[in-house]
Amino acid sequence: MSELRPFRQYDEHDVINLFTMSTTTVDAGRMVKINTGWKADDDQVDLGSAVGNTYGNVLSTTWSLDAKVETVSVGDDPLGMTLVAMKETDENGEKLVFNPRKAAEMGVVVPGQSVPILTRGLVIVKSAHGTWAPSAGGTVYAGASGELTSTQATTEKAIGIALGGKDASGFALVKLEL
Repeated sequence: MSELRPFRQYDEHDVINLFTMSTTTVDAGRMVKINTGWKADDDQVDLGSAVGNTYGNVLSTTWSLDAKVETVSVGDDPLGMTLVAMKETDENGEKLVFNPRKAAEMGVVVPGQSVPILTRGLVIVKSAHGTWAPSAGGTVYAGASGELTSTQATTEKAIGIALGGKDASGFALVKLEL
């Protein structure tokens, strides 16, 4: 599970807010790639999935962005890193679409909403990848499932450099450069 600490240093011009996830959940700090591209001449909002129960002659759907991203696989060219998590439910299993205040307090977006994607900047990040052992000045790569790795095993793409090793909790300062 990826995780981001609150310290972040970046320019808002290096954040893309035009895509949502193709899945219903994602952690903050995951590397993503384009799934469905953005179309300049098309309406960018579509009807998403049903919110809750379905009844005859009743339409109850969410709105969703048409342009979507997904976590990278080994060898994919990443677009950037998710700055917030996407969740459908809270810790009690309640749907966050019905409680946007709770979603804001949790620092997450609900499925269909725009996920901010960072392309360049400094972040303190933790990765669940088995080879996450960054060293100062070492290259950081986009590994399987969008997790960061410090070892290039096959065709992982370089996404930046580590500005130090990881601490006891597994977090490291990374300079993202896409």
